[in-house]
Amino acid sequence: MRNLKIQYLILSLFFFSNIKAQELNCNVRVTYPTITGTSVQVYQAMQKDLFEFMNNRKWTNNVFENNERIECAIVINVSSKSGNNFVSTIQVQSNRPIFGTSYQSPLLNLKEDDDIFDFEYIENQAIEFNENRHSSNLLSVMAYYAYIIIGMDYDSFSSEGGTEYFQKAQKIVNNAQSSSNKGWKAFEAKKQDNRYFLVENLLNSRYGSIRRAMYRYHRLGLDTMNEKLEAGRNEISESLRYLQRVYRINKNLYLTKVVLDSKSNEIVDIFSGSFATEKTKVYNIMKELDQIHLNKYEKLIQNQ
Repeated sequence: MRNLKIQYLILSLFFFSNIKAQELNCNVRVTYPTITGTSVQVYQAMQKDLFEFMNNRKWTNNVFENNERIECAIVINVSSKSGNNFVSTIQVQSNRPIFGTSYQSPLLNLKEDDDIFDFEYIENQAIEFNENRHSSNLLSVMAYYAYIIIGMDYDSFSSEGGTEYFQKAQKIVNNAQSSSNKGWKAFEAKKQDNRYFLVENLLNSRYGSIRRAMYRYHRLGLDTMNEKLEAGRNEISESLRYLQRVYRINKNLYLTKVVLDSKSNEIVDIFSGSFATEKTKVYNIMKELDQIHLNKYEKLIQNQ
């Protein structure tokens, strides 16, 4: 009997030691700063349900170790509630570890416009997501961003490696075309800056240089800087030319804005210790690409 117990213990330890983690380590928060006169319980339940949905669901067929999970965060800020119907904004962030360091590089820092995220949520109702149809806008939006996060992460490790997951996000967009929910249709976005256009930009071959830039920037650039500082910086500065190439095709491309919103601070940090000619080169590229953050890039050429 004792031997059987020992064998069972060994088998149990082997089983649990070989359990692989899910892909995402997603911090989900639901906030409601302007909502009064309603129980907080529904928001707490929503946050718990969405946390479990993002972190416990298997999003790919690949094996992830626990320390390989993609660090990300989603904040849903509810602005109004009527019965079981909610209107909110959503902010999505994700990071990527850099080889040989403890640094996490931002890959995504996106906030949807006000009132674009409307959904129904019923407390204690089973959380069920079907990739083949649009039934819950709340879960469709969360799944869409799960695939965007994973796709962008994969793109940073292999050139255009995230295609499969962007295609899954596009399928969610296609399923939502007949719904009344906002954010899914091309004609709704005057600036071409909603969920429809984000994934369209990612899969459009005309703008493929942006995705190739993300690979060169991260895998050939940041991942090598710990050992080859100047060579890594040079790869990053050359990757910015890829963005410049796309900018000259379409100056108002949503994907370019999404990338630069996440990278502007980091670009300044990377090149602040570089030599003058490289600082000037990067400044001139970013001056053309990213007028919104120009005051940040001006630090690169000050006191030269």
